[in-house]
Amino acid sequence: MQSIVIDRYADLLLDYCTEVREGEVVGIHVETPAVDLARALVRGALSRGATPRLHLTYPELSQDVVECASEAFLASEPALELAEMQATAAYIRVGAPVNRRALQEADPKRLGRLEARSRPVQAYRVEHTRWVGTLFPTAAGAQDAGMSLDAFERFTFGAMYLFEEDPVAAWGAVSRRQAGLIERLAVADEVRIRAEGTDLTLRVGGRTWVNSDGRRNMPSGEVFTGPIEDSAEGVVHFDVPSFVAGREVRGVTLRFEGGVVVDASAEVGEDLLLERLDRDPGARRLGELGIGTNEEITRATGSTLFDEKIGGTVHLALGRSYANTGGVNESSIHWDLIRDLRQGGEILLDGETFQRDGVFVT
Repeated sequence: MQSIVIDRYADLLLDYCTEVREGEVVGIHVETPAVDLARALVRGALSRGATPRLHLTYPELSQDVVECASEAFLASEPALELAEMQATAAYIRVGAPVNRRALQEADPKRLGRLEARSRPVQAYRVEHTRWVGTLFPTAAGAQDAGMSLDAFERFTFGAMYLFEEDPVAAWGAVSRRQAGLIERLAVADEVRIRAEGTDLTLRVGGRTWVNSDGRRNMPSGEVFTGPIEDSAEGVVHFDVPSFVAGREVRGVTLRFEGGVVVDASAEVGEDLLLERLDRDPGARRLGELGIGTNEEITRATGSTLFDEKIGGTVHLALGRSYANTGGVNESSIHWDLIRDLRQGGEILLDGETFQRDGVFVT
């Protein structure tokens, strides 16, 4: 792997994504297969006059915590983790999966309690730090995507524009293009999504659309908002598989009435779908509507970080809203489910076509 690409990757995360400044504490959480990037991030933070706080996590860490944590730990407040996050100005998380199915045998109730325990830390990070999450290419990721490792590395780094002479300029162009889409979306109230097996309407009037231009996800390329919580009506079928808690969920169909999921099924993983929907009342409502725009991501990979950005797709998240959209839904989950619209799908805004077959028409 060329060191120049790793250095560009680290610079992009430190400068464009999190804007690390002198004197700040930078939280750097990296899974061990990405140790080369961890070193570049630490050196980069130090050279910028910042204080790096490096956390390296081994692949089985989440599995070990779910299996071995005491009841007292699962019921405790995350005081230490929260205190460290409160001292953090910028936060970088690098996922580098070795086995996405590592948690598939985990007790869903214990996993849910662990996720609920970490929620205050995650909420503080999202609301009070400059943060970014990214995914480093690994052999496991390549296998899930159906690619060789070399091809997956080129795919991953291409989706981040790291082969461009100036990746920051490339992301600036993405930002401007998406700002134009938001100008049209911002004056719409009703959004209707139609495709085979799908006819869903929801309302977004008064909500804020966010330009996801690589500053919080890398790669990125989407615009999103929080739909009005009681507005979703109709049926949606998600044709892009999703991996959650180490398991594949495929062929999800949801029917909404008054913003609430009243009927749900899945071709694969239906038990997990129903368990997540029953986590809490907010899990049956939508917390996000997103539209993917990244034309460099052309195929599903099994990673939501990439797949929800595919140009010509739409995704809906069950559960927690993002406060910066104006959404108010509360839940212990935020689960993005993706629908490909590139063959026979469309998005309408107040009855007017906004996108057809994955191509924007306005």
